[in-house]
Amino acid sequence: MQRINITERANWRDYAEEVGFDFHTFDGEPYWDETAYYQFSLQQIEEDLEAPTEELHQMVMDMVGDITRSEEMLTQLNIPRDYWSYVWNSWNSGEPHLYGRMDLVYDGTGPAKLLELNYDTPTSLFETGFFQWVWLEDQIRNGVLPGRADQFNSLQDKIEQAFIQLELPTPFYFTSVRDNAEDRGTVNYLMDIAAQAGKNVRYIALEDIGVIGDAKDGSQQFVDMDGEPIRGLFKLYPWEFMVQEEFARAVTDGNTQMVEPAWKMLLSNKGILPLLWARYPDHPNLLPAFFETASSEPMAAGWVRKPLFSREGANVDLITTGGEQISAAGPYADGRYIRQALHALPKFRDEYRNADAYTMIGSWVVGDSAAGICIREDATLITKDSSRFLPHIILD
Repeated sequence: MQRINITERANWRDYAEEVGFDFHTFDGEPYWDETAYYQFSLQQIEEDLEAPTEELHQMVMDMVGDITRSEEMLTQLNIPRDYWSYVWNSWNSGEPHLYGRMDLVYDGTGPAKLLELNYDTPTSLFETGFFQWVWLEDQIRNGVLPGRADQFNSLQDKIEQAFIQLELPTPFYFTSVRDNAEDRGTVNYLMDIAAQAGKNVRYIALEDIGVIGDAKDGSQQFVDMDGEPIRGLFKLYPWEFMVQEEFARAVTDGNTQMVEPAWKMLLSNKGILPLLWARYPDHPNLLPAFFETASSEPMAAGWVRKPLFSREGANVDLITTGGEQISAAGPYADGRYIRQALHALPKFRDEYRNADAYTMIGSWVVGDSAAGICIREDATLITKDSSRFLPHIILD
């Protein structure tokens, strides 16, 4: 695993705008960064990333049924009691799932370690499945990279095959928060893939979804702006937010097929990490993790504190083995926490910025198969929404 400097493509920003990647820059700072790339050997990809991803995914899936039947675990995950039956039914009726991403720490040697699961609303999808693949093709065509260079990236193809196989209502709706450019870009990409798979797709902003019916008799139903029932919905909106909304009862009362299904809220929760560790202690790809309680000792050096519900590194605190404290601000400070042993991200040198770069790998799963990786860099040990996205190649 190497970080290699490379010249940016001419006019890549214009092309990004043309294909809808208008969130390539945030607040004047680059999100997409092609001043360098990461290079892996095929063995590193196949043995250290792809195989562990599929093994970890299967371990997680093997736990879902047990969690849905356990009041103790549902309570530990802070799943609202009113939704226990709904989650149980979504799992036991076999409601299908689409995709997810697990975040790994890996430095090119030794087993990759699972940092967390993003199995409900992961973004970075368009950047991974499309834009970094176009980067690779362009750099090969321009003679900058050798023709034998490859990429661990079957994400778009596997998502299209998943949509082909999914039995979805027609029309099938996609939704996201109206003014979030990154979320809308992700949803547009998924809609395009679904359309290529032959699905009749429509977009509706989350704020425009209506509810008809009576909450008292359990007859509520989501409807679009024309009053037509929404029978199928992909929502790029977290389940933990959904169950707190005024329209939440329509989720359980109605007959809308949700993608991702309700049981995914068990896996997008940091509490899955201590549950995994309890079931698979000392697994080479896991880190020790425990639920924080009122009697927990103050956090010691070499540990990380994470909210059960947190995204993009928000409200994460850590203390390095040397005693340095690092924190990220965010809106998730009022809930329960877990603690996870620190396994520091590898540090590379960013020559373009004359700064250190701490690197995290996102490993994608579509259905139950590993589907590719993405690379994020930050100036600190906490990867955040402002962290840069860099492409990668496979080259032996």
